[in-house]
Amino acid sequence: MTQFREIRADFDRDSIVVYQAYRPAIADAALEAGRFVAPFSFGRMTWIKPSFLWLMERSNWARKSGQERILAIRIKRSGWDLALSEAVLTCFEPRTHGSIDQWREKFDEAHVHVQWDPERSIHGKKLEHRSIQVAIGRQVISEYVEDWIIELTDLTPLANKIRRLCEEGHADRGKRLLPSEKPYEVSNETATRLAMTAS
Repeated sequence: MTQFREIRADFDRDSIVVYQAYRPAIADAALEAGRFVAPFSFGRMTWIKPSFLWLMERSNWARKSGQERILAIRIKRSGWDLALSEAVLTCFEPRTHGSIDQWREKFDEAHVHVQWDPERSIHGKKLEHRSIQVAIGRQVISEYVEDWIIELTDLTPLANKIRRLCEEGHADRGKRLLPSEKPYEVSNETATRLAMTAS
């Protein structure tokens, strides 16, 4: 049974895949270099998401302006786990933060933010359970780019193919092409920090 807040991702023993959508200039430069380089911005938060379908909804299947290219970024699990262990939720959770003032103080100081949004179906419908988004602050971005990233892959052709199948009434065929995502376990401390036990 899928939990209300549960991290689901494509991962192996050492790495995990997250997704981002960019304009072509950023995507092309990154793919050529094997990591993010200019015109990628190192000066503001960047959001990474392990849910392919959530990013498809966010980018309108790679058709939204500035999000025409879909990248799969395979990163070290050690980096991902570190980010989660330092993250602060974007919304106040009484059982996690104690008081609003305590949450605000932690949120303002945090270099990593997490928010939970409704997961999406292949048709874009909101599902009952939540999908995680992780925002990496500028203080951590250099480490993300220089140390965490293992591989970049352009999934734009795949996104376009799945979208066309859905538009042509072949969503079942499209589903078979989706990246595999399974529950990703975290420590009890991280689960509490991210309010993953809430329902």
